Formats: sequence, structure tokens, C-alpha cells
Amino acid sequence: MSLIDKCHSFQDAKRAMAMGFYPYFREISSEQDTEVICNGQKMLMMGSNSYLGLTIHPKVKEASIAAVKKYGSGCAGSRFLNGTLDIHLQLEEELARLVGKGAALAYPTGYQANVGCISAMVGKDEFMITDKFDHASIIDGCALSLGTMLRFNHNDMASLERVLQKIEGKNSLIIVDGIFSMEGDIANLPEISKLAAQYGANLMVDEAHSLGVLGKMGAGAAEHFGLTAKTDLIMGTFSKSLASVGGFIAADEDVIHYLKHKSRALIFSASLPPASTASVLAALKIMEEEPERIERLWEITHYMLKEFQGMGYNTGTSCTPVVPLHVGDMNTAFHMWKRLGEEGVFINPVIPPAVPPNSCLIRCSFMATHSNAQLDFALDKFRTIGKELKVI
Repeated sequence: MSLIDKCHSFQDAKRAMAMGFYPYFREISSEQDTEVICNGQKMLMMGSNSYLGLTIHPKVKEASIAAVKKYGSGCAGSRFLNGTLDIHLQLEEELARLVGKGAALAYPTGYQANVGCISAMVGKDEFMITDKFDHASIIDGCALSLGTMLRFNHNDMASLERVLQKIEGKNSLIIVDGIFSMEGDIANLPEISKLAAQYGANLMVDEAHSLGVLGKMGAGAAEHFGLTAKTDLIMGTFSKSLASVGGFIAADEDVIHYLKHKSRALIFSASLPPASTASVLAALKIMEEEPERIERLWEITHYMLKEFQGMGYNTGTSCTPVVPLHVGDMNTAFHMWKRLGEEGVFINPVIPPAVPPNSCLIRCSFMATHSNAQLDFALDKFRTIGKELKVI
């Protein structure tokens, strides 16, 4: 079979489309707000990662427009050559200040930040130690490294220690999500940092889903646990709480200087567009000036978790605005997605290989701008359809 024949023979998605159970690449023709127009239908958005609801904030939009007027639509080059703008440097200063590090480096996407950092930091005869539930961008960064990836069971400290014991004395980097993107639980950073210190490992935390969610200032899990100083590398994204696209790595100045000259994903990619850069700067300022957004997000989270659990849903280990409803087999997950969509609720089904077989889930995520009426509308639909499908 040739490479092209392999493409022709791939029919799984087409079969799902024909059956009306294809939940991907849905067409949205509106802003990413608490309500969206999806395939011509108005739907309550319960699957967005815009945790602070800033994608439609007037100040974010105005900053983006102003940046295009001043700088144009793009930089036409990499940061390494002609693509570094003054607002890139301003953004990096603000990010470093937010997460409590000496310097930061912005990448065009969060995926590139992880891939570019990990592949540059870990070399031959060195090790990357990852949680089995880490994001795909972390796994891909490890695959591009010349080092060796070892994995430990999800949030299992005994499993992590067994891995560390095997490579004691070797250069190693432990890499974990701050908030895990599907499970909605938080990495056990207090214990991870202790083990890192005990075995001489460095620590990197991916704050993609915890930035704007955890910590007094919204800086993420490291701030939340008071472990910023013991976290060597902090990664974050702009595509969730910060209302744009892109990512960054923060660390001490020498580490960032090293990445500027060794990270291929940065050197050989065009730089973050001006509009995106300005949007993030505006979002950071709003997050700082309106801490009530984070407070409201947690008010919603506690309410929804309590209601879901009261109905009889299995929410697993979630304790954050990412709430998985464990529904079992793939057939149930797709039917639940379809029925909720018919009732005007936009959610995301999660199936293998993202989860183990018969461990499918419906992933819900909340925004600080959801109203109480919207939350109760969604809960009513989840209650009715959960009973209809015998999930609760």
C-alpha cells in the first residue's frame, strides 16, 4: 500500500459522518462567547477554553485592531532575524513578571513552545519524565529530543519515584501539566518538587489550562502552591484565558538566552503576529485589573461540580473548570454529544486513543462570563439526557 493508498483507505471518519456522529471541525460563524452560532444553530458554549471570557472583550479587540494599523498583519520572518517587535519584548517582560521568573520567550503557538523548549533542553543521555496524561505537545517535544522519555502513572508519586530511582545521577527533566486538560485535576506539585529536589531533577510545568485559573494572580499551579522558585521552567499558552493564540516559556535569564539560540521551533518559525501579541497584552492587563473574573470562574466551577455530582454523574478527580463526565463506552459518548447538541448545548466528546477503551467522557469547561441562567439551562439538559441514556 502506497502513502496515498493509505489515505484513500482511511474511512473511519467518513463512516461517522454518514451516521451523523462526527463531532469534529464544527463550523462556528460567531464570536467565541458563552453562546455561539454552530452550523447555523445558536448553542450554549460549554466546551470552550476561554476561561475568563476575554475573547470578546472590547479592550482586547481594540488592542488587536490598533496593532494591525501600526505594525501590519505579520512580521514576515522569525524572531531570530527580522521578526522581533518592541511589543514582543514588552509581552515577554509582562509574562515573566506574572509568573515570577527572570525572563520569558514567546512562541507562535503553545504547541511550539512545548516542542521547542523540550527538544532544545534535553539532549543525548539525558531524560524526560512525563505524566502519562500529559498533553500531546509535551509527548511530541520528547519525541523530537535526542534524550529518552520515561513515563509515570498519572499523579502517582510512588510511580514517579520509581522512575527517578532508575536514573538517579543523570540529567533529567520532570514535565507535568498544571491542570490536566481532560481530567480537570491538578498536578501534585508539592510532592513532585520534593522528589525533583531529592533526586536532582529539574521541573517544568505546563500552565496552559491553569493560567488565569489557579493562583491569586492567575499565574498558574506553581503560584497556587507557592512553588515558583522550585519550578525551573514554566510554560503557558495564549489561546485559553488570554484570548489569542501563541505560547511562552519562562525561566531564568540564562535558560531563556539558551532557548533563543537553540530552540528550532522558535528560530525556524515566523514570529507571533502583532494582533495576537497586542491581544495578549490587553488580556493580561484585564486579568490583573479584574480579579473578580477568576473569582466568578471558581464560583461557577464549585456550583457545577456540586450539581453534576448531585445528579449522579462521575466527574472523576476534577476540581477545576475542566469537568469530565465519565459515560463509559464510545456509543454512549457519541449519543450524548448528539442529543446535547440537538438541545442547544455545545460540548466535546472524548474517545480513544485520548482515553482508555470504555472510559469515554463528555468534557465540559466553563467561562467566567456564563450567567446563572445559562448554567441552569445546561444542567437541565444534562439531567434530562443523562437519564434518557441511563448515564445517571
